[in-house]
Amino acid sequence: MALQRPRIESDQGVAEVIKGHGPCSYLLLALLGLILLSPYLQGGLHSRIILALLNTAVLLGGAGAMGQDRRLFILGLALALTGAALQWLTLLLPGPAPLRLAGFSYAAFLALMIGEVLRYILKRGPVTADKLHGALAGYIMIALLWALLYSLVESFTPGSFASEQVRHGEPNTFFRLLYFSFTTLTTTGFGDITPVTDQARSLVMIEEFVGVFFVGVLIARLAGLYPPEK
Repeated sequence: MALQRPRIESDQGVAEVIKGHGPCSYLLLALLGLILLSPYLQGGLHSRIILALLNTAVLLGGAGAMGQDRRLFILGLALALTGAALQWLTLLLPGPAPLRLAGFSYAAFLALMIGEVLRYILKRGPVTADKLHGALAGYIMIALLWALLYSLVESFTPGSFASEQVRHGEPNTFFRLLYFSFTTLTTTGFGDITPVTDQARSLVMIEEFVGVFFVGVLIARLAGLYPPEK
């Protein structure tokens, strides 16, 4: 029985990580829901409303995850509310200007959140399920941030990406740029979407570097939990 105890504790630890709950866990669920449901919400007013609700949930979930620091929480909440208000405004006033403003606000919020996630997972102390979920959420938010930047580049310079799937003004353009962002972040690179302008290529290079850096920092943090046996 004594030999089986570490395995039981290990299994319990894995179970706690999977079913853990906390601010970052809820943020991760909102992000996964946004990715999974976005392909089915590309047209019509009702679909846009549901998509706006999902984005609002991500914004408010991210603001809630920063609740440990009062100043960051206030700043994050202000950016989240601004981004949510601008996104809902696009339902009433379709056009490039509200979308660009919402994109800038959303991008600033995600950049703040990614920095906060890094600070959170690197903080001394045990790695909890919420920290691991925060790391996963941070990785997804990097892809989401760069998808927003790609969308802004495509908005100001149409044709920045060589693909029949990416056309400025179409409702599914952002989701396809999000797909491209994930393939870039994970260095998969299927080649169906290609950056052709220097602005787009520079963003791609920075995303590749940030993705490798984030994974390297996360692995180093986790490796620190298991020092070599003496």
